[in-house]
Amino acid sequence: MADSSFDVVSKIDRQEVDNALNQTVKEVGHRFDFKGTGADIAWSGQQDIVIKANSEERANAVLDVFKEKIIKRGLSLKILDSGEPKLSGKEYHLRVGLKEGIDQENAKKISKLIRDEGPKGVKAQIQGDELRVSSKKKDDLQDIIALLKGKDLDIALQFTNYR
Repeated sequence: MADSSFDVVSKIDRQEVDNALNQTVKEVGHRFDFKGTGADIAWSGQQDIVIKANSEERANAVLDVFKEKIIKRGLSLKILDSGEPKLSGKEYHLRVGLKEGIDQENAKKISKLIRDEGPKGVKAQIQGDELRVSSKKKDDLQDIIALLKGKDLDIALQFTNYR
């Protein structure tokens, strides 16, 4: 019998992030507490979002609204990599990066976790920015998924290609 396997990936649904961003733009435009603050949120390239406002508190408030929309769209907050608002001229700018893919360090950490705490006979192979987990028993693979969901890792994980 052939081995069963699945892939551990960290992908972002860009359409859902874009929808959350558009909802945030609409809410910031309509809310009374954002009137006259110059608050704005927009894409800045492929993986960055820029928030602008006339005060540090307003920039953080726009970020909170965006996080709320991200959660409502079913995405994890672990995809966001936000810094602190920085003063640029008369405005505060807050850059929010999107984290996608599993870097080598996290891949090694997940692989070690599977080796140490997972059932015997389960193999994890690093393949670029994803991880292939394979075993002879499908039950072992489901145990690994439960194990990884239970751990608090600093990246959002999805499990794909289960066969």
